[in-house]
Amino acid sequence: MGVIAAGLAVSTSLSVAHAASDTSMVVDAHLHCFAGPDDARFPYHQNAPYRPSQAATPEFLLERMDGAGVDHAIVVHPEPYQDDHRYLEHCIEVGKGRLKGTCLFFADQPDSLQRLPQFLRQHEEHIVATRLHAYAPGRLPPWGTPELDRLWSIATDAGVAMQIHLEPRYAERLDPYIRRYRETQVIIDHLGRPMQGTPEEHAVVLRWSELPNTVMKLAAIPDQNKYPHRDVKPVVRRLAELWGAERLIYGGGFNAESTDASYRQYRQQIAQILPAFSDEDRSKVLGGNAARLFGFDT
Repeated sequence: MGVIAAGLAVSTSLSVAHAASDTSMVVDAHLHCFAGPDDARFPYHQNAPYRPSQAATPEFLLERMDGAGVDHAIVVHPEPYQDDHRYLEHCIEVGKGRLKGTCLFFADQPDSLQRLPQFLRQHEEHIVATRLHAYAPGRLPPWGTPELDRLWSIATDAGVAMQIHLEPRYAERLDPYIRRYRETQVIIDHLGRPMQGTPEEHAVVLRWSELPNTVMKLAAIPDQNKYPHRDVKPVVRRLAELWGAERLIYGGGFNAESTDASYRQYRQQIAQILPAFSDEDRSKVLGGNAARLFGFDT
């Protein structure tokens, strides 16, 4: 049984505590680690869509977690490494139980898809999801193919989640898969990217709240001072209303330049824009739900 399937079977009891306190478990469900361009052991892939110039190592991450009061974290395998997971494996090893990860395999690449089942078996306790990008031309899945169905089937059989990173314009194409594979936990990244689509396009994402297998991730909170200059607070309140405190998780705030203070402040900002949740519900969003879903010891 995979981490997600096992986590869903565990009931979590959380103490009532304020969202920004250190008395409840905190789980950052979304961050990236990079070895940087100077570490020859972990080169960026030849097809990398971007190449970070600074390292953000798991050692640095663990220091910031300690300083910011983060108990556990999910290392989301980033696109610069494509389906080469050696650095993710390194991060999990360094994390010594505090870190788990997501993986990235491609349905339109036969060799990649064939390697996915073995990878998930090998890392059964450490991989919580396989990520699917539907984000900009050139970073799209092969719509309507048996291979894309195979990707979802592999995730379902392994008991891991399908983690979706999408622009809202592609939500209609993803909708049949989310509804067809109702046994598969679906994690929606970055609020469903509301600022990168029209309200009508994002409305498709909002309808997924009706499906109990979906979880919304509060991450990559847009800056109102940048284009398109839309206030994100009403969006977050709407997501919280639709998904409820039981199906929201948070992530973000860590990068190569993070400090203990900035990492903690990001989490506090998310807590502040949540609606009138109780302290217990805020604790669920900031850690309790992710601990249950991803199998961290509560």
